[in-house]
Amino acid sequence: MKLPRPHRHDALIALTGLVGGLAFWALGLQMNPVDERPLTGAWVLLPLGVMAGAELLRRTWPQTALLTGAAALVADQFTQGNLVTIVMFTDVVYAAVLYGTPAAARRIPVGCGLVTVTATIGLLAWFRRPEALILGVVTGLVSLAPALTGVLVRNHRDAAEAARLRAEQTKLLAEVDRTQAVVAERARMARELHDMVAGHLSAIAIHSTAALSIGDPKTGHEALSVIRENSVEGLAEMRRLIGLLRDSGGADPATASPAAAAPSLAAVDALIEQAEAHGAPSGLRFALHDARDGRDGRDGQGPLPAPVELAAYRIVQESLTNALKHASPGRVTVTLTQDARRLTVLVTSPYEGEGGAHGPRAPGSGAGLVGMRERAALLAGRFESGPTTAAGGGKIWQVRAELPVDELPVDGGKRSS
Repeated sequence: MKLPRPHRHDALIALTGLVGGLAFWALGLQMNPVDERPLTGAWVLLPLGVMAGAELLRRTWPQTALLTGAAALVADQFTQGNLVTIVMFTDVVYAAVLYGTPAAARRIPVGCGLVTVTATIGLLAWFRRPEALILGVVTGLVSLAPALTGVLVRNHRDAAEAARLRAEQTKLLAEVDRTQAVVAERARMARELHDMVAGHLSAIAIHSTAALSIGDPKTGHEALSVIRENSVEGLAEMRRLIGLLRDSGGADPATASPAAAAPSLAAVDALIEQAEAHGAPSGLRFALHDARDGRDGRDGQGPLPAPVELAAYRIVQESLTNALKHASPGRVTVTLTQDARRLTVLVTSPYEGEGGAHGPRAPGSGAGLVGMRERAALLAGRFESGPTTAAGGGKIWQVRAELPVDELPVDGGKRSS
């Protein structure tokens, strides 16, 4: 098997240890007395060279390096001994814990602790002198101390890596949240823009068609007046939306200008009047039945939350716009009811079906129903629309929205009181 290429730092450590050991040997610095060791002279260089080779594997093959270093340390005890060999062994133990597997990092300190205790007890029993405890301390410094140091460094490194991963995950989640916030804001802007402008543009399209198809100058003049009125109102609504987008958000709503104030259900009467004027040429009549207690939503219950008022107003506005585009001649009815828990908006209009004689008076994109459904969903309410049968017979198109008024949703539709 081909051994992996040593890390350049490991090669530098091995070379430095080998050169240092040779210098100690050349200077005659030895650890053990000559007369008490069977191998003398240059034999001390053999464990030194093996230990230097183990240093080459300290990062790539840490467990092999530890076993090789342990064998070299034992062999060094049969020679005059070299301090550099012992120092390099401590580094091999440290590296085995730091770069080894998690299982090895747990087992090596335990093994070194057992070796230290066993060596201390054995030497004390062999020599029967208190000085033997010093040898036990030396054994602990050579084996157990570097192992424990490796554990501390490894734990610190793992904690730093975990913190880095958490930081990256937090950054990724923040980016996802930012993207979702941008998408949600774009959807909100699209709903507001559609609801504010679609009614005026539909009226312009209907009356311009009437002006082109009728040759009466008086009727054409009236149609052009309505077109101009809706153009001005549409521009005013656009300016209001742009003003809201440019607002830094620090203004007090109580002191906000009328152009920037959000519409409320108090303005539904004006919507009905506008729809009545626009729908007269098409045979449409409009009626409002406000069955709420006190007509203002208070009557001991407190005012309606601003998001509920805005959503209800926009749903009525878009329903009237759709009726002007698609409803058959007849009565369009807006009914508002409220109890302690919910506000109900019901809009009905005559409907002949897809094959009816009266086609759409102005083109539609289908975004209106989507926007109304989204507004109800954002408040954890219910929305449904579609054809149904009226109580007295005949088909009608019904839009029904139930908006909670006792509690508002948080965190994407979860409700909390």
